[in-house]
Amino acid sequence: MEYICSDCPRQCNALRGASGGGFCRMPAGPVLARAALHFDEEPVVSGTRGSGAVFFSGCALKCRFCQNYEVSHHNFGKPVSVERLREIYFSLIDQGAQNINLVNPTHFARAILASLEGGLPVPVVWNTGGYERVETLRQFEGKVQVYLPDLKYIRPDAARRYSGAADYFDFAGPALREMLRQTGPVRIGEDGAIQSGVIVRHLILPGRTDESIEILDWIAENLPGAWVSLMAQYLPFGDVAGVDELNRRLTEEEYDRVCDHLLALGLEDGFVQELSSSDEKYIPPFDLTGV
Repeated sequence: MEYICSDCPRQCNALRGASGGGFCRMPAGPVLARAALHFDEEPVVSGTRGSGAVFFSGCALKCRFCQNYEVSHHNFGKPVSVERLREIYFSLIDQGAQNINLVNPTHFARAILASLEGGLPVPVVWNTGGYERVETLRQFEGKVQVYLPDLKYIRPDAARRYSGAADYFDFAGPALREMLRQTGPVRIGEDGAIQSGVIVRHLILPGRTDESIEILDWIAENLPGAWVSLMAQYLPFGDVAGVDELNRRLTEEEYDRVCDHLLALGLEDGFVQELSSSDEKYIPPFDLTGV
């Protein structure tokens, strides 16, 4: 496989083949850091038997505070074929996975699209940072049943400073609308696990509660039927040296302010993490398990 890539908003038009190219520095074929049952997603995603989480290496965002820094920035992982990727899906399903959870998949969209030919017997979850092109997402209509995007920023200054993507919301806003158009409102199965729909994650950042409130307002006005997962697990990971506002945890006052606004908006469908959830135990070991 070799192609000129413009699949993510970076639109590098880089040649991707056996070696890495473009902003993500990844080859055309998938590179994985881990594939295993995961129990620390939202309850309707993890279910009772676990989510079949497939962690892809590299990233189109490079957030300075990324908790998966070794994978997203240092590109740790092992190349696999499309055929092997599909085998991994079925191995996870045989282990009891209630869905196949594609974590940070965007820059491998073409390989993943090929791996989903013929469909899967469980829902497919597109677990993304939200920085997506609508044109790429449209290829997955009917192949992805659940979208699990972040909505990190609404202001370009934070997006530029923390993720090097001042245009983040220019792409994320339309992308999330497209996801909801494809899936419709959240639908939960008899087993309590999600079957289809959109759950929007927002990680509260220290010192950015005003922006968090703006993001919740936008979700309430623009994504009827989507659920919200308000996350409080921020830890000063990655490369936050010199970024004073990120080099600390959330305060209880910050957390309460955003949670109160969520409830005031009536966004009751979804999940709120407790402030005490900021713990390294939620970061899985990237050791090529299942790859």
